[in-house]
Amino acid sequence: IGTFMSLVAGAQVKMPAASPTQTLIQDFGLGKIEIVYSRPSLKGRAVFGKGTLLAPYGQVWRTGANGATKVTFSDAVTIGGKLLPAGPYGLFTIPGENEWTIIFNTNSKGWGSFDYKEAEDVVRFKVAPETTGSTTETFTIGIDAITAQTATIYLKWGKTKVNIPISTDIRPAVRAQIDAATAAATVNPNVYQSAATFYLELDHDYNKALVFADKAIAANAKAYWLHLLKARIHVALKDKKGAKASAETCKQMATEAKNMDYVRS
Repeated sequence: IGTFMSLVAGAQVKMPAASPTQTLIQDFGLGKIEIVYSRPSLKGRAVFGKGTLLAPYGQVWRTGANGATKVTFSDAVTIGGKLLPAGPYGLFTIPGENEWTIIFNTNSKGWGSFDYKEAEDVVRFKVAPETTGSTTETFTIGIDAITAQTATIYLKWGKTKVNIPISTDIRPAVRAQIDAATAAATVNPNVYQSAATFYLELDHDYNKALVFADKAIAANAKAYWLHLLKARIHVALKDKKGAKASAETCKQMATEAKNMDYVRS
């Protein structure tokens, strides 16, 4: 009997979490964004209003449930007009009917908003909420509208959506990579194409883009697609004659290679 009672006393019952934890990892720029948060559900309750118990207006909210929502940037980012160094931050918010206050705070390990201190804020700024056409039952954080250097972290719950624009500057790091790769004793020809594309699309140094496009073509004479890249650079340089010549070369070479996609382009 004593052994049986010991087993019963030590037994545990595992139940689903009322607000399950989610970890979101998103590649961004040359690094990553990781968001760890708990997801409460409406369950018929009101949210973001006066008198509601779920994230009421005017009060600091943990932006989820349980522990503070933790956002970790592997590289520096700009949010709310301020540069945030790489590292972990607590994401707190103050909901409002017409505007929300977004807060990134050095405390990412506290329990909810109980340990929140305004003195530990790194950046705080205001955004306008949106009203959605459908209801989000379970609180959701996501990352959308991702480009090479910009993205949007969004919060959705009930019929409310809040967008947090972020950006990062990858150009210094890519320039350094290009300089190192092109200074090597042996240069991979693909580096020249990548460099030309970078200086065209992100750095907007069109003269450098043209130099690297010519080097890429010299290293791969049959690559007709490089002539289309060169045509785009000429367009950026407002060189209509050069753009036309490069485009025609691409079309002729693509026809010979029987790649009609490039002939049509």
